[in-house]
Amino acid sequence: MAEPDTLRVTLEDGVATLTLNRPEQKNALNPPIRDALRETVQQIRADRTVRAVVLRGAGTDFCSGGDIRSMNVTDADAGRNRMDDLHGWVAMLADLDRPVVAAVDGVAYGAGFSLALLADFIVASPRARFCMPFMKVGLVPDCGALYTLPRVVGMARARELVFSAREIQAEEARQMGVVFEIVEQDRLFSRADQLARSLASASPAAYALTKRALNQSLDSDLRAMLELEALGQGIAFTTDYHKEAVRRFKEKEAPLFQWAVT
Repeated sequence: MAEPDTLRVTLEDGVATLTLNRPEQKNALNPPIRDALRETVQQIRADRTVRAVVLRGAGTDFCSGGDIRSMNVTDADAGRNRMDDLHGWVAMLADLDRPVVAAVDGVAYGAGFSLALLADFIVASPRARFCMPFMKVGLVPDCGALYTLPRVVGMARARELVFSAREIQAEEARQMGVVFEIVEQDRLFSRADQLARSLASASPAAYALTKRALNQSLDSDLRAMLELEALGQGIAFTTDYHKEAVRRFKEKEAPLFQWAVT
């Protein structure tokens, strides 16, 4: 079972906020917090009252990565099993058919950087710092980074970030496409919540279908994506959300979905 309070979970107006809660250790991922993430992501996947997710860290940091003190791996099988235990919820979070927003303050190192990359949008404070430090400890990037990082920054840049293990600041991360938006530290969490609430007001079917299609697009071809487009649109046309959105458009009423401008 998960250790109490390693992960704080709140649900308000359909937005689930997951707060990594080990601030004294910069929210490093130890076995209890990994267990809590697995249980919580599974619960969110099954709970349709959750319309959006916010990931954040307690204190002044997002997540410093895996807790080195808990990495007592004795052989190759144990190491592989340790990672395989993560992959179920990592894949589930990456493919979650609802909006996911990460609010990054302070460090997002190693698996913390990887965790943020699982989100649809990363909002960062000016003091946010990102790093893939795996080469420094003789390890391989994990928690899905070998998949997500090249898709976000491109293969050449991904190689540089992984093999140099250098730190990048928030503005450089924004220029690379890692960070969607930089906001002041005192507004970070409220802005992430604002974005999540805005996205939660979108059509659940349209968002889910579009996100799943985008996730497949770089591994597919034009013909397959056109077929996904046709199938998805066929479903979206029949939803009550679409019908109500069209009615509001015709009647010049406020739309159901409005982007959360700063």
